Amino acid sequence: MKLSPPTFGEVGECVAILVQKEKEVDLAIARSSEQYETYTLTDEAAQSQVVVVPERGGIVTSWSYQNKEIFYLDKERFKEPNLSVRGGIPILFPICGNLPDNTYTYKGQQYTLKQHGFARVLPWSVTEQGTDGLPSLTVVLNSNDETRAVYPFDFQVAFTYLLQGDILDIQQRYTNHSPEPMPFSAGFHPYFLAKDKTQLQFDIPGSEYQDRNGLMHPFSGTFDLEQEEIDVAFRQLQGFSASFTDTESKLQVTLSYSDIYSTMVFWAIKGKDFHCLEPWSAPRNALNTGEQLTQIPPGETVEALFRLTVKNL
Repeated sequence: MKLSPPTFGEVGECVAILVQKEKEVDLAIARSSEQYETYTLTDEAAQSQVVVVPERGGIVTSWSYQNKEIFYLDKERFKEPNLSVRGGIPILFPICGNLPDNTYTYKGQQYTLKQHGFARVLPWSVTEQGTDGLPSLTVVLNSNDETRAVYPFDFQVAFTYLLQGDILDIQQRYTNHSPEPMPFSAGFHPYFLAKDKTQLQFDIPGSEYQDRNGLMHPFSGTFDLEQEEIDVAFRQLQGFSASFTDTESKLQVTLSYSDIYSTMVFWAIKGKDFHCLEPWSAPRNALNTGEQLTQIPPGETVEALFRLTVKNL
């Protein structure tokens, strides 16, 4: 059976927009100003609520569904602006993973780019919000002098978060405003809350994974979580969705993604209450190797979708 990727269409001061829809569905967006300006998308009838912090890397920090929190968040680390966020859904762009010595070469010039790129540490701007059918929020990251110093391209990255009950969609638009093709990779680094990782079972569309030493291992739905750290990559995905079941929290989470995403990374640290399933559009070091690298022609846009679906067991 041929698999198809998902497509589009499928508080301080508090400002709230409420819309009463058919079947008594209450939708809302609330803005609050604490350490960072925060936007909360709410589908009240479904008891579903998502928190977005644009100026902290455009990140989703929380998703509460029927009184169950989906994501882990290190709140103390989150408060420190000089530290990367460990929790929620960090955004990876224009690279996924790390580069050797944090460097790559473009047109004979060497550039320095830190692990996972700069999108997760720069402030994003809100350009649109609404509750017309679904609570949604659009955030944008534009190129500037800081980004051009490490990535010599003019671009705009626009994400729209849409909440519909048990579904969170992240619609993405990557636009190249440069006069030459723009190479990049993109991805997501969701930290899923897991208080007992021995209760996890995975369904990932791959029969084997690669460890950090380049060795391949067969996959049968579980990982050796007794290791101090596990960091592996499924390099040949055979479908457009992956899922895990957590029998401790009685939740199933499904990740669906467009065909731009070719790699799925699993990362976990022993003793920490999270695990990460990360869709990447290219493996580590793709800016140097070119492997699975996306190239956007001048003036054009690449669109993609990342969808999370939760289900109570």
